[in-house]
Amino acid sequence: MHVTINAATSADGKLSSRRREQFAISGEADFARVDRLRAEADAVVVGVGTTLADDPSLVRHDESHRESLRGADASPPARVVVDSTCRTPTDAAILDGKPETYVLTSEAAPESRRAALRDASATLVVAGGERVDLPEAFDGLESSGIDCLLVEGGGELIFSLFEAGLVDELSVYVGNTVIGGRDAPTLADGEGFVSEFPELSLEDVERVDSGVVLEWDVL
Repeated sequence: MHVTINAATSADGKLSSRRREQFAISGEADFARVDRLRAEADAVVVGVGTTLADDPSLVRHDESHRESLRGADASPPARVVVDSTCRTPTDAAILDGKPETYVLTSEAAPESRRAALRDASATLVVAGGERVDLPEAFDGLESSGIDCLLVEGGGELIFSLFEAGLVDELSVYVGNTVIGGRDAPTLADGEGFVSEFPELSLEDVERVDSGVVLEWDVL
């Protein structure tokens, strides 16, 4: 499985303000770039924190780009939520519409919440005891035919993916805004590394809108 992380950060590396309110860091040119990345993926992934804070639908993608890559009959990219205890609301936008939605969860999720999400048309992948075992859960997605994942946050999930050694590429739009705040989410939150830091190889730099896009391969 190939895993790409895409994110937009402020110049000081923040994903949003300390209030965790969504606002546009980039502009139309970068939005179009992200739509192309989604079109190239089998599925788009977010953590439950992003789902609760922003209620994304994850349905927007460049349809013509996807058609040119996969043919006119290609289904839209699936949607994936990493949610250890099935906190995703049954009326969440990520469960609406045609694309299939997978919820990666753990044995700690109450059966009533699992049943509610299944009734809301989600496909559950249960992996891990107290929290989602990401390698096992990704193996479950791969067995369903998902080979290319685009991860769009948030910081806790991104850190966990680096910690598990599952990231192949990192694509970051760095905007011209300074947000600040010790409690504002960063690109990779979680506990943080104190040794054996993941290393990256810079493959490309492109000026987009009022910022730059950095393309990294994970070594």
